[in-house]
Amino acid sequence: MGIFSRLADIVNSNLNAILATAEDPQKMIRLVIQEMEDTLVEVRSQAVRTIAERKQLERRVRTMMHEEDEWHRKAGLAIERGRDDLAKAALAARHSVEQSREALEQQIAQISDGLDQQNDDISKLQAKLADAKSREKALSIRARTAQGRLKTREKLYDTRIDDTLNRFDQVERALDELEGKAEAYDLGRRTGRPSLQEELAALEIDAVVENEFETLKRRVAEKKNAG
Repeated sequence: MGIFSRLADIVNSNLNAILATAEDPQKMIRLVIQEMEDTLVEVRSQAVRTIAERKQLERRVRTMMHEEDEWHRKAGLAIERGRDDLAKAALAARHSVEQSREALEQQIAQISDGLDQQNDDISKLQAKLADAKSREKALSIRARTAQGRLKTREKLYDTRIDDTLNRFDQVERALDELEGKAEAYDLGRRTGRPSLQEELAALEIDAVVENEFETLKRRVAEKKNAG
């Protein structure tokens, strides 16, 4: 026996409840879909057989209606010929056929009601099947997304990546140290031609020194002459 034992079980089923209690929701939804599709094929085949049976009964009803007319005609003919006994017998036969026809019509009505209910159940089953397929697609997308996230997380927390990044850090620190040594080595060293500002500053200093020198030299000469 499958997940569903009867068509009514499927129509009245709650997919959320079924999936909530399943260990593997994806596997369960696939089984549910397969069960629904198989049931749908079976129900449709049964409906075809039932419709064929109803058509046969309808043909029998039409035949009986024709028989009733014939017995009624024969009863009238017997009365015309003065055969009341035959007329009554013909009417009795007509009544018997009429009862059989009415019984068949009741069967046809019951079959039609059953087909209407079956058609309604098929529509509900198709809706359930569409819902189940939609759920299966959503679960499949969620599963792929979760697997992708898991692979990403595994890469993020992969120790090999951490080791590689640590080696990069070590190399960067070593380069920083080498660059620092080179910059320290160049400190205090002037290479190349002095800049324009440096030359102008040197001229100003020379002028001040020369001026002080001339002033001091003049004072010394004046003091010497005075003595």
